[in-house]
Amino acid sequence: MAEKPIIEIRDLSKTYKGGDVPAIKSVSLEIYPNEIFGLLGPNGAGKTTTISILCGLLHPSQGDVYIDGLNILSDLNQIKQIIGVVPQDIALYPTLTARENLTFFGNMYGLSGKNLRNRIMEYMEIFSLEKYANRILSKFSGGMKRRVNLIAGLLHKPKILFLDEPTVGIDVQSRIVILNYLKEINKKGTTIIYTSHYMEEAEHLCSRVAIMDRGTIISEGKPKELVAEHPEFKNLENIFIHLTGKELRD
Repeated sequence: MAEKPIIEIRDLSKTYKGGDVPAIKSVSLEIYPNEIFGLLGPNGAGKTTTISILCGLLHPSQGDVYIDGLNILSDLNQIKQIIGVVPQDIALYPTLTARENLTFFGNMYGLSGKNLRNRIMEYMEIFSLEKYANRILSKFSGGMKRRVNLIAGLLHKPKILFLDEPTVGIDVQSRIVILNYLKEINKKGTTIIYTSHYMEEAEHLCSRVAIMDRGTIISEGKPKELVAEHPEFKNLENIFIHLTGKELRD
């Protein structure tokens, strides 16, 4: 690709305190504007650690990360203004209503007043939640919580969106709504970095993918190209199993 990467990862490693084995080691990637980039791998592969470093939630043990030309260590406050983060775990307050949760997160991004109220309702309508704006979050289904969790990361309309397993454990209808919206905002210019266990989903959603295992990148490319490189396998899921093995992971 001729254009400049929007995310540059150079020789990135992370060893947790007290750990003997690095969670990730010597990871290097370039992600380009307007991509939906899939970071795929079994449990413990290093996906969440990588995403957490890119979002500034973890400090790397080694290596450099640049987000839109900004250094993750020295320019984190500027980076936070242009990224949205949707974590794997539901990062919401169960005793607050959906509206109250989203107001809280909107305030954290510097949004307030009528602009924030309108934006909350805009997103709640997009995700068919407008009827439940004043319902306590603990009363929501898993799929509804996932949709609110996603809205919290979208309120400030980020240039780059990080999604860690955004569709795990939810119903088919919620998954379709989420994936269709991700495609829509990507077409409008949002770069998306996405981790998932769902290979079929990633194969159809992502413009490029990197497969991780045991803390390293073991394969990278467009899904169709990876399938073409392994003609003995029919799809990305078969390639994934071939590369990472059938061993059960914790």
